[in-house]
Amino acid sequence: MTEHQAAVEPVIAPAAPVRPEEYDAATRAALDHIDGQAVRAVADGRPERTRKGYAQDWASWTKFCNESGVPLLAVTPGTLVMFTEWLWTQPGWKKGTCTAPSTIDRRISGTVVSARAEHGVTLEEGVARLARGRLKQLVKEMEADGEMRGRGQAPPLLVDHLAAISAACPDNLMGIRDRALVLMHFAVAGREHELAFNRVRDYADAPGGLVADMRVSKIRPRVVPVPYGSRPSICPVRAWTAWRDAAQLTDPDGHAWRRLHSRHHTVMEGGLQPESIGDVITRAGERAGIEIRFTGHSPRRGLATSSRLKGHDQIVIAKQGGWAPHSKVLAGYLEVVDQWEDNALIGVL
Repeated sequence: MTEHQAAVEPVIAPAAPVRPEEYDAATRAALDHIDGQAVRAVADGRPERTRKGYAQDWASWTKFCNESGVPLLAVTPGTLVMFTEWLWTQPGWKKGTCTAPSTIDRRISGTVVSARAEHGVTLEEGVARLARGRLKQLVKEMEADGEMRGRGQAPPLLVDHLAAISAACPDNLMGIRDRALVLMHFAVAGREHELAFNRVRDYADAPGGLVADMRVSKIRPRVVPVPYGSRPSICPVRAWTAWRDAAQLTDPDGHAWRRLHSRHHTVMEGGLQPESIGDVITRAGERAGIEIRFTGHSPRRGLATSSRLKGHDQIVIAKQGGWAPHSKVLAGYLEVVDQWEDNALIGVL
């Protein structure tokens, strides 16, 4: 028989794949285990501050459930409204105050995220919409009654403040560190946890200044170019170089912003915690005799405000500070500046 006459072997169709509803118990258990590991890996990869915040939110939800009799995993539109009203009556950050609306909004978000990610609860889309609607009603009632809650927005730390803070920093390791930290915090429009996670290698020399790698961020990691300042006394690049050299930060993997010994003020191996970053900002303002009480968020808002005053576009500012291009929070900061430039009374009176 010639090769043209050879019999062709029949083609065997592949077996149909097993459908999910047909999986046996062992397969379903293995897949559940894989899903659980995936959820845990993502959760563990979040910044410590984010994990801590979600844990606090879930702890509040747990306390609410214990007091109200709501089942722990019954995260529904109705129970979230009950949760919102319960939070409204809880004490706030300071004795004699009640929980701020921004805190309540965060508690709602944290509860929903934790229920989904940590406890595998399937929630309907927009499960928190009704609760946020109720929160808006409560806020309107609060404003109508003249009630004040929370600390309010952080005041912006502006260029004139930077000059006063820099001049007031003592000529020792603490002063050199504090000056560099405040100026860099402003230059990168940083969040406290972003600077706390920075290592020495995250500040790389460049021809026009340095490049700051804000690689650990709960919102938007970014690489920020920081040019030399026109005024040496408030130049973040020169200030960083002075701190790096004075503190002998030769290990590229070491913390960029170090703790100092409480008595001897020598440089320690450990880095500053996010809360300590904010404390440095507050103390620096007090040392300069500025009556405004700055917080860890003040340099970030200050960069946005100062940049807008110089006419920079929102997109440019957002890129520097890692805001979303059309962030409502950033737009609110800029509106404070724009209200004097884009005012309906200009040229009228």
